[in-house]
Amino acid sequence: MGDNWTDATRLTGWRRFSAQVSLPEAYRALGVPQRAGFWRKMLAFSGPGYMVAVGYMDPGNWATDIAAGSRFNYTLLSVIMLSNLMAILLQSLAVRLGVATGRDLAQACRDHYSPRVSFILWVLCEIAIVACDLAEVIGSAIALNLLFGIPLVWGVMLTALDVILLLMLQNRGFRLLEAIVISLIIVIGVCFAAEIIFSRPDVSGILRGFIPSPQIITDSGMLYIAIGILGATVMPHNLYLHSSVVQTRRYELSAAGKREAIRFATIDSTIALMLALFINGAILVVAAATFHRTGNYAVAEIQDAYKLLSPLLGVSVASTLFAIALLASGQNSTLTGTLAGQIVMEGFLNIRLRPWLRRLITRLVAIVPAIIVTALYGESGTAQLLIFSQVVLSMQLSFAVFPLVKFTSDPRKMGEFVNPAWLKWLAWTVAVIIASFNIWLLLQTFREWIG
Repeated sequence: MGDNWTDATRLTGWRRFSAQVSLPEAYRALGVPQRAGFWRKMLAFSGPGYMVAVGYMDPGNWATDIAAGSRFNYTLLSVIMLSNLMAILLQSLAVRLGVATGRDLAQACRDHYSPRVSFILWVLCEIAIVACDLAEVIGSAIALNLLFGIPLVWGVMLTALDVILLLMLQNRGFRLLEAIVISLIIVIGVCFAAEIIFSRPDVSGILRGFIPSPQIITDSGMLYIAIGILGATVMPHNLYLHSSVVQTRRYELSAAGKREAIRFATIDSTIALMLALFINGAILVVAAATFHRTGNYAVAEIQDAYKLLSPLLGVSVASTLFAIALLASGQNSTLTGTLAGQIVMEGFLNIRLRPWLRRLITRLVAIVPAIIVTALYGESGTAQLLIFSQVVLSMQLSFAVFPLVKFTSDPRKMGEFVNPAWLKWLAWTVAVIIASFNIWLLLQTFREWIG
């Protein structure tokens, strides 16, 4: 029956029937009070959005935000804001897909496309997850080097040990994972709130920075970094992750229950992504107020920012807080990357591996190139590898966005939860903009490498 594409298409709009639940060890594991008020229900649905928000503040974002602030002052704050609004839209679609159909995005692709197309999409997604893991490995290794003087090569290898920690955490329940993620986000937020106080930015300059400037389009250097911010902000694996983890709540499976779940889960992710907007904006603001204001326009690497923060601000703890936030960011991304990898492999291939084995395989693939580049080229090599990981993510993004928009705009698949006309056209517009910008970014990056 599961392979009867004709019957499945006629009955549900899908070519295959859904054969399994998403993330089975946590599926519908957390209860939702049915007769409670707004705030109790909001609390019950809170968590998945913060796990998704982690991907929007991972170490891969830091380099682009630092470069934007040091080189162009507050001008590109508008790009961070617009990228975040796009992310809010796309994550709301992931929520809608997961709740309405009971499928995560990987399962939806498998149930819609032919086996060959599904396999290609899986390979592309795995490459993106490895690239994201690479950014986490490098970010954590840099943080360990800055905080404790651990050589980068050893720091890269130490990050492989988080497999043991993750295995322990996954056995203690999904709510604990969410609590740890939220705690680490709070650490990052507190660190950068302090950095903003230390750097004393120009408030009027910040407000002007949120107004889009025509110069962003006409200045090729500014446009390049702006598109880099977009590519580093919207993460493809988050769309797979969110459409799955939203199903960890035990909401009613009636139309009213699903509608309520979509509403609360969307509020949860919107609040969480606004926090990500604050953190990404704070990185740029600190870079502008510290580096651009003092004439250090070429600061683009995390290590350089760390070395200059305390001397320029005259606050000895400024650099330490920066490194602590970086370490928290890298470890947080590790947690969510683990789940995304599991969801993608199970969803596309219907193959289940033990989470620790799945994570170990991904970690080894990311660690090997990181060790080689770090050993041969040192800090400059890790910076280039970090940029390369973001380029790979940009390449894969459209292969997640277009299926998501397609599925949620199809009334046969979504029923009464299909995107309304305005949301459908807005979503397609965002998908085309992202694809166009990423193609431009790739062409410019390859041209620069060849040159």
